[in-house]
Amino acid sequence: MAKGNIGVTSDNIFPVIKKFLYSDHEIFLRELISNAVDATTKLKTLSSVGEVKGDLGDTRVRVCINKEKKTLTVSDHGIGMTAEEVDKFINQIAFSGAEEFVNKYKDKTEAIIGHFGLGFYSAFMVSKKVEIFSQSYKEDAKAVHWSCEGDPEYTMEDTIKAERGTDIVLHIDDEFSQYLEDATIEGLLKKYCKFLPVEIAFGKKKEWKDGKQVELDEENIINDINPAWTRKPSELKDEDYDKFYHELYPTQMEEPLFHIHLNVDYPFNLTGILYFPKIKTNLDVHRNKIQLYCNQVYVTDEVENIVPEYLTLLHGVIDSPDIPLNVSRSYLQSDNNVKKISGYITKKVADKLAELYKADKDEFAKKWDDIKMFIQFGMLTDEKFYEKAKDFALLKNLDGKYATLEEYKDQIRENQVDKDGNMVVLYTNDPDAHYTYIERAKKKGYDVLLMDGELDVHCMSQAEQKNEKLRFVRIDSDTIENLIKKEDAAKDTYTDEQKEGLRKAFEGLLPEAEKLKYYVSCEATSADALPVFLTQNEFMRRMKEMSAHQQGMSFYGQMPDSYNLVINTAHPLIQELVNKETSEQVEEKPTPDPSLKGGEEEKPQETVIKTVYKLEGEDERLKQLIDIALLASGQLKGEALAKFVNRSVELL
Repeated sequence: MAKGNIGVTSDNIFPVIKKFLYSDHEIFLRELISNAVDATTKLKTLSSVGEVKGDLGDTRVRVCINKEKKTLTVSDHGIGMTAEEVDKFINQIAFSGAEEFVNKYKDKTEAIIGHFGLGFYSAFMVSKKVEIFSQSYKEDAKAVHWSCEGDPEYTMEDTIKAERGTDIVLHIDDEFSQYLEDATIEGLLKKYCKFLPVEIAFGKKKEWKDGKQVELDEENIINDINPAWTRKPSELKDEDYDKFYHELYPTQMEEPLFHIHLNVDYPFNLTGILYFPKIKTNLDVHRNKIQLYCNQVYVTDEVENIVPEYLTLLHGVIDSPDIPLNVSRSYLQSDNNVKKISGYITKKVADKLAELYKADKDEFAKKWDDIKMFIQFGMLTDEKFYEKAKDFALLKNLDGKYATLEEYKDQIRENQVDKDGNMVVLYTNDPDAHYTYIERAKKKGYDVLLMDGELDVHCMSQAEQKNEKLRFVRIDSDTIENLIKKEDAAKDTYTDEQKEGLRKAFEGLLPEAEKLKYYVSCEATSADALPVFLTQNEFMRRMKEMSAHQQGMSFYGQMPDSYNLVINTAHPLIQELVNKETSEQVEEKPTPDPSLKGGEEEKPQETVIKTVYKLEGEDERLKQLIDIALLASGQLKGEALAKFVNRSVELL
């Protein structure tokens, strides 16, 4: 029996492993099984070139738990190791400069194991002792037994092993007793080893019989050794892709909209299948659904360093041996290959969407509402994607008709251009709340878009920046005459004093609320428009909406909501109010003002202001007009709505 010290320059390797890998200790099982699969794959390769003679026999990798001995064993029938190979690959760890490295990266827990290739040694994170029993495939090679108790000392001796391959026996530390539970181990195997290219067996299959689970003779195979992404697209049908999708996401009830099969071997190796799920709201819920594999070994579902952020909304698998990983295969390192792969995936996704749009525009439009957010997210964050996507990104109007921006501009060019040559795109995010405004626009022959998505406001701003003389305006942001000015506004017949009197009369009756501000103005809109209505400034409202999703814009989010209460001086009701008060005041003899000098008379306009400001006996009518404006814009609720209903009955 030989004894020795593991070849490291620092004697604190095991405390380092335990300390720095504690948060990710479950990866030990993946590492050991990956090594077992590698050994089996190498054996098959050697057999294919004639270096291993005869039938290979059983090549399954097995995982076994012995609760009495508190051991977890990973066994393979691969190439095995000789004593010399154990000494080379296990004892001589490339860990020079360990203390310096630990000090340098002490705050980055993922960097330790990722730097030095310590896959096998991850076993010591959960074990108080690890043993290796290995028999090489080489003729006349003696079996070897290696043992270590989590310090630099090890023992190595000859042993007898009946079969070719390697058994790794972990004596589980009491602190990690969960790794002696069948459910825990099976869960980890399905997470990390579900698609490995060598069969992984864990226990026996079970089935329910007479109200209890009964163990069968057949072994429980964890993995699918030929997953869909490793096969050629010509070998697969749509139902195969759908089946694989549900294999990846067993709890996902909805079918994916469509998929992209990735398969490239130059200038890098990349395979995979990406699925387009239905995405309507809440970006974060759907993220991190792409699973990254390296030669069918699961690595992570956090792929932000591999694909652009917006592509993380997709589901599926990407597999590449050319993506540089650390030894624990858990953390990605950026390099040129990663950038090339990211660019390739982006191009493939954009090309697929363009192909679907050109092939069947109507069918593409049916899917638009479900993929709209993904495409918009990409257009906002990736200029190259924007250049491709602008040709298939769609707008939808209130009649449910779809068009690209360029197509829509052609549709409204004749009617929705103002006197200054600006093309005005009208939209609503709430057709019910904006019904009266929409009807006014339709009477003038204008079209209105439905823009109720989370990213719509950002996309409108982007479109305005990229298209000169194009403006998006929400239908309630001003009077329809002002939204698309065809000519200079006609002047009304009211004096400034009369309008000031009206403003003050209405201002005195407006509701008060926290973070809510009303401004009152008088405009001669038209006799068939509402006598009083609300508008909201497009710029300020849009800034507030964008602040909810964009950092650095919190200033706008903290500002109060502001509305403009427009008094339509062209409406008969408003004219009646002003004319009534004016005529009554003119007929009356003004009360002399003692402040005036002898012979002077008070000017009629000043009398009008005083009288109209009071509008004596008209408070209920004014409140009714204000409430009608609030009701039309969806702001009249609760107690105010109840009072409006009661007042309406009384006025009737």
